[in-house]
Amino acid sequence: MSRQPEDGLRGANELGALERQVVDFFVDGVRVLGLPRSVGEIYGLLFISPEPLALDDLVLRLGISKGSASQGLRALKGLGAVREAAGSEERRTYYEPAVELKRLVGGFIREQIRPHLDSGKVKIGRLGDAVRVEEDSDRKQFLTERLGRIEHWMRSGGRVLPVLQKLFGE
Repeated sequence: MSRQPEDGLRGANELGALERQVVDFFVDGVRVLGLPRSVGEIYGLLFISPEPLALDDLVLRLGISKGSASQGLRALKGLGAVREAAGSEERRTYYEPAVELKRLVGGFIREQIRPHLDSGKVKIGRLGDAVRVEEDSDRKQFLTERLGRIEHWMRSGGRVLPVLQKLFGE
């Protein structure tokens, strides 16, 4: 919990109650997606900020390290959730959030889900090889059925993903 100054005025670098609630909302959201807390904090602060913020602003306002802020910004840019913007000082890079749902979902599908599905195909091939050499017939049958279930999930995901990309993607 942040400490309020004795005169009751909020310091320029502290988050207000509404800002903290928005930041916490996005932290909860990225936690569900398995992304680092700092990604939610950065996106939340950019989302509720009326003007673009620089890396140093994010570090100061959120109380996170420069490395964490830099890594979070890189992840958000890769997802298409943050873009560079014009700011008050020419020598600093400023950032603003992408607030279009299509861009956010499309970036998440492109950067998180698609690579997982692609690497899953290779892993399923290895699993199939391991199941084929299983000597215990009962165990082999059980493993074959489970592998078939995973393959079904992967095919279903492969069919749903293009639909999601059309609905929400870029």
